[in-house]
Amino acid sequence: MNRFVIITGLSGAGKTTAVHALEEFGFFTADNLPPPLWLSLLELCLGQGLTQVAVVTDARTRHFLSDIEFWLQSVSLKPVVVYLEADDDVLIRRYGFTRRTHPLHESTLLGDLRAERDVLADLRSHADVVIDTSLLSAKALIAKLRSLFGQDQAFTLSLSSFGFKHGAPRDADLVLDVRGLPNPFYDPELKHKSGLEQEVSQHVFSSEGTAFYQLLRDFVTANTELARRSERSSYSVAIGCTGGFHRSVAVVEALSRDLSQYASTVTHRDLEKGEGGA
Repeated sequence: MNRFVIITGLSGAGKTTAVHALEEFGFFTADNLPPPLWLSLLELCLGQGLTQVAVVTDARTRHFLSDIEFWLQSVSLKPVVVYLEADDDVLIRRYGFTRRTHPLHESTLLGDLRAERDVLADLRSHADVVIDTSLLSAKALIAKLRSLFGQDQAFTLSLSSFGFKHGAPRDADLVLDVRGLPNPFYDPELKHKSGLEQEVSQHVFSSEGTAFYQLLRDFVTANTELARRSERSSYSVAIGCTGGFHRSVAVVEALSRDLSQYASTVTHRDLEKGEGGA
């Protein structure tokens, strides 16, 4: 299958991670490529039998971003535009870690970030996929991209657990709360064990928990099937408990088993952060 992917978005939002992931998925990639060169690169690659091509186009090519709709329509293969973004405070913190200079470098870092959003506004308006990486690790971002562009995955269900006390994901298609399930946190023998362990799962899915889980499973199945039938390439479900260590992990593992008719990816976002909470 021929595919042309445009990776764009804010500096510090994960574009480097994204393009490296696409390389691992078999894409030929080019960084910092102005839109007027998209068609030439794509035709060159297709002529050499390279059927999967990805480019990074962002604020560094700002002098070439006028008439973006024209350039999107000029390529011979309909592109998939993936826009990566994150909260300003997250981006500022990431810049503090890397000590990089913002590509605009016209004002303060906060001013540059806000100017960058304006520069990329037209490109974002044409995005097919918007991913907020504020709460995503590099591993979780790669898993999300794999669900979209990995080989031999016509439709992928992405299942993830998280803890509400660490913040709810904002880019999941469906977010569900399982804090009403029996909580292993209060059992001294289970408090330090995660939802990956059988004893914790048995506690969560007691007679009270099983009835609730069955309703949740059927709801997730129905929504996933609707997404598949609408010809979407993926559907993401996030399950949250207090800390993302016990209940949400157990539920995601159970859903992965019970919805095995779909190719799925599983991510436990907050599992390594500790023993959950009340």
